Amino acid sequence: MLNLQCRIDLLVKLGDYLAQNGEAWQSVVRRAGAHNPWFTPAFVEKAAQAIAGQFLQPAILESWAKQYAVPDRQPAAKTVGVVMAGNIPLVGFHDWLCTFITGHIAHIKLSSKDNILLPHLLWVLEQWEPAASAHYRLGELLKGCDAYIATGSDNSARYFEYYFGRYPSIIRKNRTSVAILDGTESTAELEKLADDTHLYFGLGCRNVTALRVPAGYNFEPVLAAFRKYSYFSDHSRYKNNYDYQLAIALLNKQLYMTNNSILLTENESVFSPISQLHYSYYLPGSDPAEALAGNNSVQCIVGHGKIPFGKAQEPAVTDYADGVDTMAFLAYL
Repeated sequence: MLNLQCRIDLLVKLGDYLAQNGEAWQSVVRRAGAHNPWFTPAFVEKAAQAIAGQFLQPAILESWAKQYAVPDRQPAAKTVGVVMAGNIPLVGFHDWLCTFITGHIAHIKLSSKDNILLPHLLWVLEQWEPAASAHYRLGELLKGCDAYIATGSDNSARYFEYYFGRYPSIIRKNRTSVAILDGTESTAELEKLADDTHLYFGLGCRNVTALRVPAGYNFEPVLAAFRKYSYFSDHSRYKNNYDYQLAIALLNKQLYMTNNSILLTENESVFSPISQLHYSYYLPGSDPAEALAGNNSVQCIVGHGKIPFGKAQEPAVTDYADGVDTMAFLAYL
């Protein structure tokens, strides 16, 4: 098993590999996009560069390991079954990273939607240091693990709890994010909000899928700012979703607003379908964040005094999914 400094050095080298965006990596990105059309090259690169810049930097990794008193060598390495999601590119990378840097062994079940990118990165690590392969393996059946980290839908979480509940485990369910607007947002801020809503086609738990706006809010600046993603109408799968949601709105005689690439509809639900964004009004003097604070389905709140516009899909290495500290869980093992 590799010592801590060796693991950190390998991770930093992997960050450099992603940052360089060489032909070998570009070839893998193209294969991933052919396998899953939602993984466009631009969005895979966005995810890869965020990992390289926000996670795989020497000072970040060293400080992170020190914060949790990660030992130089794990005296009793545990096997951690990791069930990964596949909604956005490399969404399960952080769980693998936590397991690897703590010195445990990740037994990974990949999502069929994202089964190309991470295996390539693990293969690259093994080319540099064959001993790295002792820290992880890929497989469909996760029997005999000491602990589990499983990410999925509310429905799949029930199965995870049934199978893994008697072991130390982190089981994640559906989550999404909300933006609170007060009407003073600049054009630049609204264009950054467009990133929060549109990156990865809005499929991530950190994507904004609902707005809270003051009564009488003018949506025209929002729709104008969102036109930076008007090219989504050229993506067949996204366009099919847009056409379907538009047809439903028309059949139901539902009020909607659109810039021809996204639909805005009034709805209290924080979850909205692909190509649609929900909004609801709040009264003057009220704080919509208070109501959202008690909603376990909300991952992030974007807005003034909250997560800055444009930063929802740029998590730090310590921004843990569902607010559950993965590193503390692994350190406890």
